[in-house]
Parts: sequence; structure tokens; C-alpha cells
Amino acid sequence: MRIQSRIAGQAAMRVARASLMAAVAVAGAAHAQSTQVTLGMSGWTGFAPLTLADKAGIFRKHGVDVDIKMIPQKDRHLALASGAIQCAATTVETHVAWNANGVPITQIVQLDKSYGADGLAVRADVKGFADLKGKTIGVDAPGTAPYFGLAWMLKKNGMTLKDVKTTTLSPQAAAQAFVAGQNDGAMTYEPYLSTVRQNPDKGKILATTLDYPMVTDTLGCAPKWLKDNPRAAQALVDSYFEALEMIRKEPEKSNEIMGAAVKQTGEQFARSSAYLRWQDREANRKFFSGELASFSKEAAGVLLDIGVIRQVPDVTALYDARFLK
Repeated sequence: MRIQSRIAGQAAMRVARASLMAAVAVAGAAHAQSTQVTLGMSGWTGFAPLTLADKAGIFRKHGVDVDIKMIPQKDRHLALASGAIQCAATTVETHVAWNANGVPITQIVQLDKSYGADGLAVRADVKGFADLKGKTIGVDAPGTAPYFGLAWMLKKNGMTLKDVKTTTLSPQAAAQAFVAGQNDGAMTYEPYLSTVRQNPDKGKILATTLDYPMVTDTLGCAPKWLKDNPRAAQALVDSYFEALEMIRKEPEKSNEIMGAAVKQTGEQFARSSAYLRWQDREANRKFFSGELASFSKEAAGVLLDIGVIRQVPDVTALYDARFLK
């Protein structure tokens, strides 16, 4: 009886231990699932794989609960500074500007490179940049990618923003106003640049990022959030790459999902995305190993020239490549 009792007791202990381990595992999984992050971005085509990761359940699969907020680029840093969002997708030079102006953010993955997806639309009588002197161009506010892009293109042609007149319009509004016959030019990006492409009688595209490759986007997060949530940050990066894999394997389904978020059909979205390149893990490793710092340094010089920043930050401290393993 004593032996049987001992055996029964040992069996009970094993069951209890197994139950405890299962409970711990369940609690751990629940904790991982409860890791929440609010991500600020826009309808820019390059960010669409993040939308796909959300809508297709990829974020949840990797144990992170992502709430995507559509916030204009000019306001995204305010949301970050207030804690309303913890991460944001934006252009590299914007990350430089935010850090320089007291809103710290650390880049963890490169999302895309523009290959003609950003451009300057002008009227038919404009033959070159010199013809833009005194002309009015619709462009987003200082501190945004279109504003930086216009300044970059002008500088490469021996001009400055002082040589033109600007009227502040969002990328979508700038394209719509241009097609409606307002202003002499519009600095915008996809999917809105296609509004101009589809209306050649209204004007033409003078230059894009094929001519001036200066638009590349990254996802960054608040340094404190990164420190407190490294697993969630890894989940964001892994989810992005899995979304790219889904696009490769299921292009039609993926384009439908991504297009719906910006009120496009799958076919329309596919045409817009042809003007950019999403960046896979290998491309990211190359970018973070040197290209990011060198571009950031040149971009900081332009930002300084146009008064968006007052001092150049240490660009080598603005990113963390550990999540690209």
C-alpha cells in the first residue's frame, strides 16, 4: 500500500508539474499576444506591406498586436512625441530631422526605395528646372518627404526653394489641384503621382526618383519602447519580411488587400507599386551596413540648408541593425 501510495503521489506530482509548465507556456503566449504597438504611417505605396501584415494576420502570428494609424507625415512626429504612437514609417531624412529636432526615433528596418514613385509634375511649357523660376509648386509642408525631394532636385540643378513659390498641399491634394489646372507644378508620390500620369493633357513629369534617387523609407520606433520590447520589435521586422514573401507567392491576393487600403483595385495598386522596390532582408543588411549612414549625412546637409534642422545629429546613432539577423 505504501509503495502504491508513493507511486500515486509521484504521478500526481508529475501531473501537477506538467500542468504548471503548460500554464506557464499559455501565460507566456498570452503575454506575447498582448504586446501592443501603435504604428503611424500614410497611404504611400511603399508602406503597403505593413498593411498586408496587419490585414492578413501576419503581425498576430508573430505575437504582436499592431494598431495602424494613418497620420500625415507633417504630424507623425507629434504623435510620436506625445506617446500616441510608438513606431512610425517615414523617409530616412525625416528620421534625421525628427532626431535633430528633439523627437528620438531609431530605425530598425528599411521598407522600400523609390524608383520613379516620387516626382515633380509640371506644365507642358516647362522644359527644364530653370523654367521653374518664379513658378508656383504645390508641395507638402517643411519636414516632409515631398518638401525635401523638391529641395534636393532644385539643389542638384543649382537652384534653391527661394527660386520658386510654394503652396502647402498634401501629396494627394497637390496632385488633384494640378490635374484641376491649379499651380504650375506639384511634388507628389504614388499612388497620387499616377493621377498625373493618367492625365497627360494636364502636364508632364519633369523628374522622378529614377533621375534623383533620394527617397527611401524605414520603420523606426521610440528608443524606450525598443528597449522595453525587443521581441515585439523583432516581430515587426519578421512580419514585414513575411509580408514580402506573401506578395511574392500570392501577388493577386496581396495586391487586392493592399490596394483596398488606398481605395485602389488590385490592378491599380500593382501599377503603382511598379515604381518602387520593397527591400528584403539581404537588401536591408547591405543598406544598414553603410548606405544608410552615408545617405543620412548628405540628407542632413540639405535639411540644414533649407532650415528644417539647426544642427546635424550623429547619423550613425539613428538606427539599430540587430533585428535584421
